[in-house]
Amino acid sequence: MCNSTIVTEFLLTGFSDVWEIRILLTMLFLLMYVATIMGNFLVITVITIDQSLHTPMYFFLRNLSVLDMCFISVTVPKACVVFLLNNRVISKVGCAAQIFLVFLCAAVEFLLLTIMAHDRYVAICQPLHYHVVMNPRVCVQMTLASVISGVVYAGVHTGNTFRLSFCQSNVIHQFFCDIPSLLKLSCSDTLGNEIGILVSAMVIGGGCFSFITISYIRIFSTVSKLPTRERGKAFSTCIPHILIFMVFLSSGVVIYLKPTSNSLPVQDMIMSMFYSIVPPLLNPIIYSLRNKQIKEAIRRIIRTVTQFKKTIR
Repeated sequence: MCNSTIVTEFLLTGFSDVWEIRILLTMLFLLMYVATIMGNFLVITVITIDQSLHTPMYFFLRNLSVLDMCFISVTVPKACVVFLLNNRVISKVGCAAQIFLVFLCAAVEFLLLTIMAHDRYVAICQPLHYHVVMNPRVCVQMTLASVISGVVYAGVHTGNTFRLSFCQSNVIHQFFCDIPSLLKLSCSDTLGNEIGILVSAMVIGGGCFSFITISYIRIFSTVSKLPTRERGKAFSTCIPHILIFMVFLSSGVVIYLKPTSNSLPVQDMIMSMFYSIVPPLLNPIIYSLRNKQIKEAIRRIIRTVTQFKKTIR
């Protein structure tokens, strides 16, 4: 395979060639996938059905759940095929699509988490202006702006990557297509791509991190003046948000901002799990299923369904 004109497919790799380990990994990935889909689908259903949850905070939670279902569906099903059936082939078009969707979901997730931090800031620090600042029109506009920004971000990086020539190998040492792994296979000069990733990551990741940090400094400053009971309630909604954002950001930084030559494939695959699988799995648990209002809404829906069944009988 001399250049990009002849490369029509790539080969993905797993964590191990041992059959028993591959079976174990397939079961683990499928379990995480099913749990993520069910958890996020439950959150979407409850927020959609229960009228009391039709607020800006839960509007963004529902959007985040939809995004998480898409995010994990981009990587895990193909990874399970690689682990279980050892079918490692992915076409060049399929690889480009996977990279585009991963970058799109990651960028939109960053932006949505930032918007959610702003929502909490307004709710806690400016409660009297909350319904004016976070009105439905503004919420929809911010969500659309996040998606459009993600499309542009993903399109630019995907296009820049597949303009390169690939001649060293067609084996991607990762369980899904990602840019750092492809840059290692290129015989073109990848300095421009690496600089582009660094600059865009600093702008988006650094900007989101700075905005969230400032928001929570102000939130904690306001919360510290509240009574103990109100303080605990505010902290319970803010701290999980910070933790999941830090896991997402730190794992992404390790994968995309370190030199492409200074990494081991297994370490890269483990870190990739932390930003592509773990956040979608934990988000419904941290943000929603621990939430008192969500739990009460689930109980109301269960009671309504039970009474409806009794009425039919």
